[in-house]
Amino acid sequence: MPERTGPAPVRGGAPRRRGTNPKVVALGGGHGLAASLAALRRITGDLTAVVTVADDGGSSGRLREELGVLPPGDLRKALAALCGDDEWGRTWARVAQHRFTSEGELHGHAVGNLLIVALWEQLGDHVQALEWVGRLLGAHGRVLPMSAVPLELQALVRGHDPARPGEVVTVRGQATVALTPGEVQSVHLVPNDPPAVPEAVEAVLDADWVVLGPGSWFSSVIPHLLVPELLEALTETKARRVLALNLAPQPGETDGFSPQRHLEVLARHAPKLAFDVVLADEAAVPDRDSLTEAAERLGGTVELAPVATPDGSARHDPELLAAAYDRIFRMHGRIGPWR
Repeated sequence: MPERTGPAPVRGGAPRRRGTNPKVVALGGGHGLAASLAALRRITGDLTAVVTVADDGGSSGRLREELGVLPPGDLRKALAALCGDDEWGRTWARVAQHRFTSEGELHGHAVGNLLIVALWEQLGDHVQALEWVGRLLGAHGRVLPMSAVPLELQALVRGHDPARPGEVVTVRGQATVALTPGEVQSVHLVPNDPPAVPEAVEAVLDADWVVLGPGSWFSSVIPHLLVPELLEALTETKARRVLALNLAPQPGETDGFSPQRHLEVLARHAPKLAFDVVLADEAAVPDRDSLTEAAERLGGTVELAPVATPDGSARHDPELLAAAYDRIFRMHGRIGPWR
């Protein structure tokens, strides 16, 4: 039988040694953010996820189109990643991620998506509804959308049509951008100045550490920098900032990108934003000097660590990634209260 008899507090976190509980905010979306959260919940009990809301594919896209709601999919993945490793957490994580298989309209919908949207409709408050889902799942942290309005991601892509390699066209929709052929030049949001969720801004300003990435670079990571209030908070916060790189380029979106190229395109979208540490898997960096130079231009240093799963797939290992984050937090900042 499950150990718990009712919902656990959202802010309940992983056990920590005395004085080692920094306030951490992780930004991103999709599987990349989920990997980061699965690691971070192991080393801090004060964790907030800020999640992109531009998804327009799959179950999220259908719910967004039919009901006019925020796309819930990346929020669901973040909540599931924050579930504990006990029976309660494992069970609710599986339930939230479960997708129906049928010949009807429920086919492909995730249970967690439907639960989140139902609470949005019941409570009329995005943040409060996600708190309720977090309590039900026993999530070890808080999940917030980066904006309370559904967003459309648009990209300027060179060579989208192979017959016209020099032509630059606009590609619309996160799902399309993530798999687009050609070279993404830049991305922007519609509307182009969306309001940030106030709680997300507050969390960034109050954090000890802010972690951006890993994740789909143009469709999950950079969109956070396109919300003016959130970018301002990221720029002005006294928190130390970590930029976590992917294990490999993403087919379509960042095909052929070197690790340092990821830093360069991010800097073009937010030239005033600095980072203290750039974290990369040591096996994924063929040119360490070039990455070091790119990190220095962002104001930071490079930390190389084995963070990939041992099976050779391009997936982060939660325990190894947790160890890397923990080492960074200890080496590059005081443990305990910063202020």
